[in-house]
Amino acid sequence: MPKKNKLDITILLAEAAKFAEVESTYDEPSVYGVTDGKAVGTYLEHKFMQYLLSKYNFELGNSASGIDFPGLHVDMKVTSIRQPQSSCPYKAARQKIYGLGYSLLIFVYDKTDDQKGHTGRLNMQHTIFVEKDRTADFQMTKEVLRVLNNEGNIDDLVALMQDKNLPVDEIGARSIAEEIIKKPPKQGYLTISNALQWRLQYGRVIQKAGEIEGIHRIR
Repeated sequence: MPKKNKLDITILLAEAAKFAEVESTYDEPSVYGVTDGKAVGTYLEHKFMQYLLSKYNFELGNSASGIDFPGLHVDMKVTSIRQPQSSCPYKAARQKIYGLGYSLLIFVYDKTDDQKGHTGRLNMQHTIFVEKDRTADFQMTKEVLRVLNNEGNIDDLVALMQDKNLPVDEIGARSIAEEIIKKPPKQGYLTISNALQWRLQYGRVIQKAGEIEGIHRIR
C-alpha cells in the first residue's frame, strides 16, 4: 500500500478547490429534496473528509478538539449561499475580540434539485479560507481599535465591552482590556452573535475574500 503524504494547509486548500469544482458537477440522489442545511453540511463534510483520508495522513477532529483538523488548527464549515451562517462552540468572550483560535475553511453552496432524475446538486459558489487572526467579530474589533486610536484606556475598553453586552463579568472584561492594551487585536471579519453557541455569519468574508490579507478566495 503506498505511503500517504502528510496533510498541510497548502495541500488542504488545493484539495478543497479541486473538491469544490468536482462537487459542483455531481448529481447526488441522497440530497434530493433535502432542505435541512445541517444534513447537507454533514453530507459534504463527510465526503470531503473521506476524500482526504484516502490520500493523506492527518489528525482527525473529535468532540474534545471541537474542530475538524486539530493538527492544522482549521475547522470546516458548509453553508448555503441563501443564508451563509453556522454555529460553533462558545469557549470564551475574548473570541469575539481575538478570534476563534483556529482558521476556517468555508464551503458555500447553492443547492438545486433535478425533479426528473431525483438528484440534488450542490453548486459550490465560494470556497474561502479565513486565517485565525481574522475570525473575530467585525464590529467588536472595529470599536476596540477605534478606542485604542482615540487614546482609550482600560476603563474605556471595559465600558465598550459592557455597552456591547459581551458575555463577561467586570473582572473578566478588565482582564481582556489589559490584554488589549498590551496586544491589540487584528480587525476581524466575521459577524458573531451572542448565544450559548456562537452564531457565525459569513456575508462579509464572502464579500472581502481575496481583498483582505488573511481572507483567501480558494475558488
